[in-house]
Amino acid sequence: MNKKVILFDINETVLNLGTLQSRFQATFGREDALSLWFSKLLHLSTVCITTMVKSDFAELARITLDTIAASYKVQLTEDKRTELVGAFSNLAAYADVKPALSKLRQHGFKVAALSNSSLTLITTQIENAQLTDYFDEIISVEETGSFKPDPVVYEFAAQKLHQPKEQLCLVATHDWDTHGALSAGLSAAYIDRTGVPYNPLYLKPKMNSKLMMNLVDMIIADQQ
Repeated sequence: MNKKVILFDINETVLNLGTLQSRFQATFGREDALSLWFSKLLHLSTVCITTMVKSDFAELARITLDTIAASYKVQLTEDKRTELVGAFSNLAAYADVKPALSKLRQHGFKVAALSNSSLTLITTQIENAQLTDYFDEIISVEETGSFKPDPVVYEFAAQKLHQPKEQLCLVATHDWDTHGALSAGLSAAYIDRTGVPYNPLYLKPKMNSKLMMNLVDMIIADQQ
Protein backbone atom coordinates (compact mmCIF):
# COMPACT_ATOMS: atom_id res chain seq x y z
CA MET A 1 0.00 0.00 0.00
CA ASN A 2 1.31 3.46 -0.93
CA LYS A 3 1.43 5.63 2.15
CA LYS A 4 -0.61 8.80 2.12
CA VAL A 5 1.09 12.17 1.92
CA ILE A 6 0.40 14.06 5.14
CA LEU A 7 -0.38 17.74 4.71
CA PHE A 8 -0.05 20.05 7.68
CA ASP A 9 -1.86 23.34 8.06
CA ILE A 10 0.66 25.82 9.45
CA ASN A 11 -0.86 28.68 11.46
CA GLU A 12 -2.22 27.41 14.80
CA THR A 13 -1.73 23.77 13.82
CA VAL A 14 2.08 23.77 13.60
CA LEU A 15 2.92 27.30 14.74
CA ASN A 16 1.62 28.85 17.95
CA LEU A 17 -0.28 32.02 17.10
CA GLY A 18 -0.57 32.70 20.83
CA THR A 19 2.99 34.04 20.84
CA LEU A 20 1.52 37.22 19.32
CA GLN A 21 -0.93 37.70 22.19
CA SER A 22 1.09 40.21 24.21
CA ARG A 23 2.00 42.23 21.12
CA PHE A 24 -1.63 42.56 20.02
CA GLN A 25 -2.81 43.35 23.54
CA ALA A 26 -0.20 46.09 23.88
CA THR A 27 -1.24 47.60 20.55
CA PHE A 28 -5.02 47.44 20.92
CA GLY A 29 -5.44 47.37 24.70
CA ARG A 30 -7.72 44.34 24.57
CA GLU A 31 -7.13 40.68 25.44
CA ASP A 32 -9.36 39.50 22.62
CA ALA A 33 -7.59 41.54 19.91
CA LEU A 34 -5.58 38.63 18.50
CA SER A 35 -8.49 36.19 18.38
CA LEU A 36 -10.76 38.83 16.86
CA TRP A 37 -8.17 39.71 14.21
CA PHE A 38 -7.62 36.08 13.21
CA SER A 39 -11.34 35.25 13.09
CA LYS A 40 -12.06 38.34 10.97
CA LEU A 41 -9.13 37.46 8.73
CA LEU A 42 -10.59 34.01 8.09
CA HIS A 43 -14.04 35.51 7.55
CA LEU A 44 -12.64 37.94 4.98
CA SER A 45 -10.80 35.19 3.12
CA THR A 46 -14.01 33.14 2.99
CA VAL A 47 -15.94 36.08 1.55
CA CYS A 48 -13.21 36.48 -1.06
CA ILE A 49 -13.58 32.81 -2.00
CA THR A 50 -17.35 33.04 -2.33
CA THR A 51 -17.41 36.28 -4.31
CA MET A 52 -14.23 35.56 -6.31
CA VAL A 53 -12.32 38.58 -5.03
CA LYS A 54 -8.63 38.08 -5.81
CA SER A 55 -6.18 39.03 -3.09
CA ASP A 56 -3.47 37.51 -0.93
CA PHE A 57 -3.29 36.72 2.76
CA ALA A 58 -0.84 39.53 3.55
CA GLU A 59 -3.20 42.14 2.12
CA LEU A 60 -6.15 40.61 3.96
CA ALA A 61 -4.13 40.64 7.19
CA ARG A 62 -3.45 44.36 6.84
CA ILE A 63 -7.07 45.15 6.00
CA THR A 64 -8.22 43.19 9.04
CA LEU A 65 -5.78 45.03 11.30
CA ASP A 66 -7.35 48.30 10.15
CA THR A 67 -10.81 46.86 10.80
CA ILE A 68 -10.13 45.94 14.42
CA ALA A 69 -8.21 49.20 14.99
CA ALA A 70 -11.35 51.06 13.94
CA SER A 71 -13.47 48.83 16.19
CA TYR A 72 -11.24 49.58 19.18
CA LYS A 73 -10.80 53.26 18.14
CA VAL A 74 -7.03 52.84 17.97
CA GLN A 75 -4.83 54.85 15.60
CA LEU A 76 -2.67 52.28 13.81
CA THR A 77 0.47 53.71 12.21
CA GLU A 78 2.01 52.14 9.13
CA ASP A 79 5.07 51.18 11.18
CA LYS A 80 2.92 49.40 13.76
CA ARG A 81 0.91 47.67 11.04
CA THR A 82 4.13 46.47 9.39
CA GLU A 83 5.47 45.34 12.77
CA LEU A 84 2.37 43.24 13.53
CA VAL A 85 2.27 41.62 10.10
CA GLY A 86 6.02 41.01 10.30
CA ALA A 87 5.67 39.30 13.66
CA PHE A 88 3.58 36.68 11.89
CA SER A 89 6.84 35.46 10.32
CA ASN A 90 8.36 34.59 13.71
CA LEU A 91 5.89 32.25 15.35
CA ALA A 92 7.27 29.46 17.51
CA ALA A 93 6.37 25.86 16.74
CA TYR A 94 4.38 23.87 19.27
CA ALA A 95 6.67 21.56 21.25
CA ASP A 96 4.96 18.46 19.88
CA VAL A 97 5.52 19.31 16.21
CA LYS A 98 9.12 18.19 15.62
CA PRO A 99 8.65 14.77 17.27
CA ALA A 100 5.42 14.25 15.32
CA LEU A 101 6.92 15.17 11.95
CA SER A 102 10.00 13.06 12.68
CA LYS A 103 7.92 10.01 13.54
CA LEU A 104 5.83 10.28 10.37
CA ARG A 105 8.92 10.52 8.17
CA GLN A 106 10.58 7.64 10.03
CA HIS A 107 7.55 5.54 9.10
CA GLY A 108 7.90 6.39 5.44
CA PHE A 109 5.36 9.20 5.10
CA LYS A 110 6.01 12.23 2.93
CA VAL A 111 5.15 15.39 4.88
CA ALA A 112 4.13 18.71 3.29
CA ALA A 113 3.08 22.13 4.55
CA LEU A 114 -0.10 23.67 3.14
CA SER A 115 -1.05 27.24 4.02
CA ASN A 116 -3.15 30.20 2.93
CA SER A 117 -0.07 32.40 3.31
CA SER A 118 2.29 33.24 0.46
CA LEU A 119 5.11 30.84 -0.35
CA THR A 120 7.63 33.44 0.81
CA LEU A 121 5.90 33.83 4.16
CA ILE A 122 5.41 30.10 4.78
CA THR A 123 9.04 29.41 3.91
CA THR A 124 10.20 32.17 6.25
CA GLN A 125 7.92 30.95 9.04
CA ILE A 126 9.20 27.39 8.72
CA GLU A 127 12.83 28.54 8.61
CA ASN A 128 12.41 30.77 11.67
CA ALA A 129 10.69 27.96 13.56
CA GLN A 130 13.63 25.67 12.65
CA LEU A 131 11.37 23.22 10.82
CA THR A 132 12.91 23.33 7.33
CA ASP A 133 14.41 19.85 7.63
CA TYR A 134 11.10 18.36 8.78
CA PHE A 135 9.03 19.08 5.65
CA ASP A 136 9.49 17.45 2.27
CA GLU A 137 7.54 20.14 0.44
CA ILE A 138 5.96 23.54 1.08
CA ILE A 139 2.76 24.49 -0.74
CA SER A 140 1.06 27.89 -0.79
CA VAL A 141 -2.42 28.53 -2.13
CA GLU A 142 -1.30 31.78 -3.78
CA GLU A 143 -1.10 30.33 -7.30
CA THR A 144 -4.79 29.44 -7.13
CA GLY A 145 -5.92 32.98 -6.34
CA SER A 146 -8.08 31.52 -3.60
CA PHE A 147 -7.84 30.20 -0.05
CA LYS A 148 -8.72 27.13 1.98
CA PRO A 149 -11.40 25.75 2.25
CA ASP A 150 -12.06 26.32 -1.46
CA PRO A 151 -12.02 22.85 -3.14
CA VAL A 152 -9.74 24.33 -5.81
CA VAL A 153 -6.98 24.67 -3.22
CA TYR A 154 -7.00 21.01 -2.18
CA GLU A 155 -7.07 19.98 -5.85
CA PHE A 156 -4.08 22.24 -6.43
CA ALA A 157 -2.18 20.55 -3.58
CA ALA A 158 -2.86 17.14 -5.13
CA GLN A 159 -1.54 18.36 -8.48
CA LYS A 160 1.60 19.83 -6.90
CA LEU A 161 2.28 16.56 -5.13
CA HIS A 162 1.39 14.42 -8.18
CA GLN A 163 -1.02 12.42 -6.07
CA PRO A 164 -4.74 11.62 -6.29
CA LYS A 165 -6.70 13.49 -3.63
CA GLU A 166 -7.58 10.28 -1.79
CA GLN A 167 -3.84 9.80 -1.16
CA LEU A 168 -3.67 13.02 0.84
CA CYS A 169 -4.46 13.51 4.52
CA LEU A 170 -4.71 17.00 6.02
CA VAL A 171 -3.81 17.61 9.65
CA ALA A 172 -5.37 20.84 10.96
CA THR A 173 -6.72 22.45 14.09
CA HIS A 174 -9.45 24.30 12.18
CA ASP A 175 -12.70 22.40 11.77
CA TRP A 176 -13.54 24.40 8.62
CA ASP A 177 -10.23 23.24 7.11
CA THR A 178 -10.68 19.55 7.89
CA HIS A 179 -14.27 19.84 6.65
CA GLY A 180 -13.00 21.46 3.47
CA ALA A 181 -10.47 18.70 2.90
CA LEU A 182 -13.03 15.96 3.51
CA SER A 183 -15.52 17.68 1.22
CA ALA A 184 -12.88 17.81 -1.52
CA GLY A 185 -12.11 14.09 -1.29
CA LEU A 186 -9.06 14.07 0.98
CA SER A 187 -8.90 12.39 4.35
CA ALA A 188 -8.20 14.49 7.43
CA ALA A 189 -7.08 14.42 11.05
CA TYR A 190 -8.12 17.03 13.60
CA ILE A 191 -5.81 18.25 16.35
CA ASP A 192 -7.75 20.03 19.09
CA ARG A 193 -5.52 22.94 20.09
CA THR A 194 -8.21 25.17 21.59
CA GLY A 195 -10.89 23.05 23.25
CA VAL A 196 -13.56 24.79 21.17
CA PRO A 197 -16.25 22.24 20.15
CA TYR A 198 -16.00 20.92 16.60
CA ASN A 199 -18.80 22.37 14.46
CA PRO A 200 -21.52 19.68 14.33
CA LEU A 201 -22.56 20.75 10.82
CA TYR A 202 -19.14 19.93 9.36
CA LEU A 203 -17.84 16.59 8.13
CA LYS A 204 -15.86 15.10 10.99
CA PRO A 205 -12.56 13.24 10.57
CA LYS A 206 -12.36 9.78 12.07
CA MET A 207 -8.97 10.72 13.52
CA ASN A 208 -8.96 13.41 16.20
CA SER A 209 -7.05 14.06 19.41
CA LYS A 210 -5.86 16.77 21.77
CA LEU A 211 -2.34 15.34 21.49
CA MET A 212 -0.35 15.51 18.25
CA MET A 213 1.60 12.30 18.92
CA ASN A 214 -1.66 10.42 19.49
CA LEU A 215 -2.90 11.74 16.17
CA VAL A 216 0.29 10.67 14.44
CA ASP A 217 -0.04 7.17 15.91
CA MET A 218 -3.59 7.02 14.50
CA ILE A 219 -2.35 8.07 11.06
CA ILE A 220 0.37 5.42 11.14
CA ALA A 221 -2.03 2.72 12.36
CA ASP A 222 -4.55 3.67 9.65
CA GLN A 223 -1.97 2.83 6.99
CA GLN A 224 -0.95 -0.57 8.36
